Amino acid sequence: MKSTIFSVAAFAAVAAAAPAKNNLLAIRQAAPAITDGDILNYALTLEHLEDKFYREVLDKFSESDFEGAGFPAPFYANLKTVSKDESTHVSFLTAALKAAGVTPVEECTYDFGLTSVNMSIATASVLEGVGVSAYLGAAADIMSKNYLTAAGSILTVESRHSAYIRDALAQSPFPSPFDVPLKYNEVYTLAAPFIKSCPSTNPPLPVKAFPMLTASPDNPKTVTSGTKITLLTDGYTVKAADGQSQIYAAFITVTGPVFTEATPVEGGFSLTVPTADEGMAPIAGQMYVVLTGCNTVVTDETTAAGPAVVEVTPS
Repeated sequence: MKSTIFSVAAFAAVAAAAPAKNNLLAIRQAAPAITDGDILNYALTLEHLEDKFYREVLDKFSESDFEGAGFPAPFYANLKTVSKDESTHVSFLTAALKAAGVTPVEECTYDFGLTSVNMSIATASVLEGVGVSAYLGAAADIMSKNYLTAAGSILTVESRHSAYIRDALAQSPFPSPFDVPLKYNEVYTLAAPFIKSCPSTNPPLPVKAFPMLTASPDNPKTVTSGTKITLLTDGYTVKAADGQSQIYAAFITVTGPVFTEATPVEGGFSLTVPTADEGMAPIAGQMYVVLTGCNTVVTDETTAAGPAVVEVTPS
């Protein structure tokens, strides 16, 4: 298997060069300006993905398939409503971009790997959670108050979708008092594996994907703070340039990342799910974990891989 080594020493040096506050400020100043048009097209890219996903699920599986998988009769009808919501979001964002004189992105070609009802709904739960985190993370960058309000109204609907599907999977519909904001590249990293190709006419988005990081299928079925888990780096290795510097797993929260040491193992890293300090957002629900050589901040410059999605049961 081809292996690529990503050095994290440079990432650690960036963060260590200045206090966290100053470092973040410098990065924001150096980053290219993201316009409201970029943000709406970023949101539209995600809505296209969700819209196509639900249409494919409903085309592939019947109401009887869902009932046979243990989902009660109302669930299939409600999933149709969720699908319609996503189609409406696509239409709304497309119209808003055209009205602003910005070319909207079109639907891409996707591969969701739909093999069963249960797997499809598990994927739906992850996609809805990522959608919530995407809108939440982008909100602070939206300049137009009208666009911000519109994005907020979509965010709350995505959150209800997420809670409903989580409940159907016997997960807590509201596992934390806080949702998790994600940055553009973190979201795109999670969406990219589903996207196989896009129309050449689509305007480019100012995003990139980090190396993919996944939770091992051999992890315990129930994960809580204090549980030891493994994150997989399939086909590549994250390694400090000096061979000695510590690599960390950072759990992203709205009150700041929570770090824990990551130990290299065959195919990835093992770590213990941390506990957040008192008064901070808890490590609970659909969490996002990145690998980094820094234990003070998480930025695009300090992220070596991920995020991985880890479902953490509230303690």
